[in-house]
Formats: sequence, C-alpha cells, structure tokens
Amino acid sequence: MQTTDPHIVLGTMDFGTRVGPDQAFAILDSFVADGGVWVDTANCYSFWADPSGVGGASERLIGRWLRARPGARDAVRIATKVRQNPLIPHSWPESAEGLSARAVHAGVEKSLERLGVDHVDLLWAHAEDPTVPLEETVGAFGELVAKGVTLRVGAANHAAWRVERARSLARERRVEPWTALQLRHSLIQPRPLTPVAEAGHRMLTAEDLDLARAEGLAVWSYTSLMWGSYVRADKPLPPTYDHPGTARVRAVLDDVADELRVTRNQVVLAWLMRQGIDPIVGASRVEQIEEALAARRVRLDDEHVVRFAEAR
Repeated sequence: MQTTDPHIVLGTMDFGTRVGPDQAFAILDSFVADGGVWVDTANCYSFWADPSGVGGASERLIGRWLRARPGARDAVRIATKVRQNPLIPHSWPESAEGLSARAVHAGVEKSLERLGVDHVDLLWAHAEDPTVPLEETVGAFGELVAKGVTLRVGAANHAAWRVERARSLARERRVEPWTALQLRHSLIQPRPLTPVAEAGHRMLTAEDLDLARAEGLAVWSYTSLMWGSYVRADKPLPPTYDHPGTARVRAVLDDVADELRVTRNQVVLAWLMRQGIDPIVGASRVEQIEEALAARRVRLDDEHVVRFAEAR
C-alpha cells in the first residue's frame, strides 16, 4: 500500500443538493484551515437527489468555492470520477455514461468546466463497465495523464483481478496505470456473502488489500462511518448488518472510545488509518469534519487492533 501517512478525505456527495452553498463553503473552509488536503467528488453527484435528474451539482459548488477563495486550489487536491452520470435525466443505470474512451474524455472535460480547473489530481473510474474492452478504458485514462488533465488515475468499485489486469495492460501500452483503489469499508461488516442494498457499492476484500500492499496502491474507503450509525440511534444499520459480530464490535468500540476519551467515529477512522486506508468522510455540518480531522491524533495500539479483530 502507499507509504505516505493516510489522510481524512472530505466527501462532497451531497454538496449542491442536500448541503447548500453556505454550509458547504463553511465545511470546505474548516477542512482546509485544519490541514485537510483531499476533496472527493464525482460527475454524477448527486443525480438521485437533484430535480434535474443528472449530476454535476457537487462539482459546480466546489468550483464556486474555488473561485471565491483565491489560492484555495493550491491548498487542496481534487479527486473526481467518471462512469455513472446519466446522459438522459432520470434514467439510471440505463443511460449511465460508461467507460468508453469517448465517454471518459467527454466526462472529464465537463468535470473540468464545472470545477473551473485545468486538471484534477486524481481521476477515478467510478465502477466497472463490462460492455467496454478494458484496453480501451486503460488507454483513455493513460491519455488523460499524458495530457496533464489528471495527475493520477484510480479504480473505484472494481474487482482486484480487473485492477491488476488493467495495470498489466497499462504497462504493455506504456501508459499510466491505476494506482489507487476506492471501495466500501468500515469497522463493522455485513453478513458474509450477503449483498448490500446500495446499487453499485463493492466491499473491500482481503484480496484488494493484498493487491494494494503488493503493488504500493493507495486505498480509500467510503461509507466509512456508516451514515452516522455508530453514534445516532435514528440511523439504524441495514438488516444485513444484523449478526453477532456487529454487537461484539460495538461493545469493543464503546470500550475503546471510553478508554481513549474520544468519540466512536474517531476510533473507527483511526482504525481505518491504522491499516493505511484513507477514509472518506461526508459532512453536512462543520462540527462533523472537525470531529473527523481530530481522529488523526487518535492512536490505537496493537492490543486495540487485536480486540477488534477478535470481535469481528
């Protein structure tokens, strides 16, 4: 896996839809003021919550913030994604743009326009597209790096074998390979072999971590805090998490949080970072991102890690 210290990544999925401009600006300002670096968005955010039926609201809002904050572009690194934006309003997944070379180039061009930047720091393939030859997608991403449109490329919600195959194709074509993975992961896990209800989500597996460690890839986790379910009684976990391991982990989590005098969310984030994972944290209030960034100072020792491993 990557050798640099893990970061707390600011997730901006709800910016421009459920989170309005004033609140989003305040969150971004607080994030940067406290040393936050990576901001994660996607060209499809959030078509399901936007009356227009298409994405782009999150990128547009980040673009407005960048224009309103001279010098902010130098303080943050921006990651965005292509693959899932509906080409026809309210028609997903039927009209999702996909990962053809044409779709990738067109998607990124529009992302840059919305963001008001000449490049992004990391471009993700948001999900697999089995209808397009992997060689074509790899070539398109490599071209964007060669042109300076993105500095790095990564794969979100891809199986480990497909990532490794893509990296092999990139080496053969002598283009930039995917060097980052983004998958769903948190301290608690669903019942084994049961699918999650959220369309398009792929869970982090042991094989993903093996690949990342062998190849020096960055790993980002989303749904890191389970929509607030660790701390909010009004945010119950989905039924697939109803198994004995969840209760055991919650008990250890409560004990460790009390011992360290920190919040349960901070323990979860510290646990992820202890593994070299960069957790993405969505925020709708400034206090939430402040709490998350404070997790960088939480130190779990080997004994804590063992207790969680035994509970899971």
